[in-house]
Amino acid sequence: MRWESQLADRELPLPGLVRTVTTPEFAGVVFHEVRAKSVLNKVPEASSMPFKWTVNPYRGCAHGCVYCFARNTHTYLDLDSGHDFDSQIVVKVNTPDVLAAQLRSSRWRREHVAMGTNTDPYQRAEGRYRLMPGVIKALADSGTPFSILTKGTVLSRDLPLLEAAGRSVPVGMAVSIALLDRELQRSVEPGVASPQARLELVRKIREAGLPCGVLVAPVMPGLTDSTEALDDLLAAIADAGATGVTVLPLHLRPGAREWFAQWLAREHPNLVPAYRRIYGSRSYASKQYRTWLAARVGPLLRKHGLDRPRGRMSGASDDDTWPSGSMPKTAPRDAVIDHEQLALL
Repeated sequence: MRWESQLADRELPLPGLVRTVTTPEFAGVVFHEVRAKSVLNKVPEASSMPFKWTVNPYRGCAHGCVYCFARNTHTYLDLDSGHDFDSQIVVKVNTPDVLAAQLRSSRWRREHVAMGTNTDPYQRAEGRYRLMPGVIKALADSGTPFSILTKGTVLSRDLPLLEAAGRSVPVGMAVSIALLDRELQRSVEPGVASPQARLELVRKIREAGLPCGVLVAPVMPGLTDSTEALDDLLAAIADAGATGVTVLPLHLRPGAREWFAQWLAREHPNLVPAYRRIYGSRSYASKQYRTWLAARVGPLLRKHGLDRPRGRMSGASDDDTWPSGSMPKTAPRDAVIDHEQLALL
């Protein structure tokens, strides 16, 4: 892959900027390489998130999912939450070294670290930057449990590392698969590997002896919430050997809301009135819709045996099961961990 340095076309508030690069293999995408001072992020105490720490090697994501909840974070960089989020990618090139140093601190209590909670650590650029192998090694070597949520099939490259890490620390894995319809998927997730490729990733993770849940998210009203679509998807997920499933309706935070609304009006204008009824001025779908979706999904989960955990941590007790995207209840003897569950924000 040939990378070319170039001057940024605008001033960006990026401390530690090393260079800005482009490559023909990522047409239209600009990478801003920075050297970060810290990469271990504390989740605010007031947050309802079931984890306390995150690591995000990248900001912005070339997956280009029109519904991505993280879009608004790009506005903190004086970039927009639409096209800029998809095409102006910040890469923390020293992530493994900084993380390893932070984990060596005597103050580090080896609490669960979640990845994929903001932008995908295995987006396509990871194939070039190769930051995650160092991240995995740093976490495993320090005795720190971790979890990864991804849509990126680049993760298969690191399965030997993840398998080895899983023998010394609790490792949680989850793959996001929202739909099977390839035409719709190309429209709503233009930079993401096909659903079939991600199902194969689930299968490979399970064959490596690791638990792997699937996040069916977002379920989009009028587009992916039919009984047939959900039934087919859950059947495929069960066939891939997933340890469990979490199903979540579309969540439209500011930033994502505006970008998704533009896409919906352009591609499916007939659904705009329905979305106004379901979402109004809220980020979350109405209680009525969520109740309706739960009633539809429940019998399908039972039908495919996905209504209960199906995977266990090697060497764990009978009580230590791996529900979809969650960490086991036990941890290394000297680690301090709350009940942790990997979840879509």
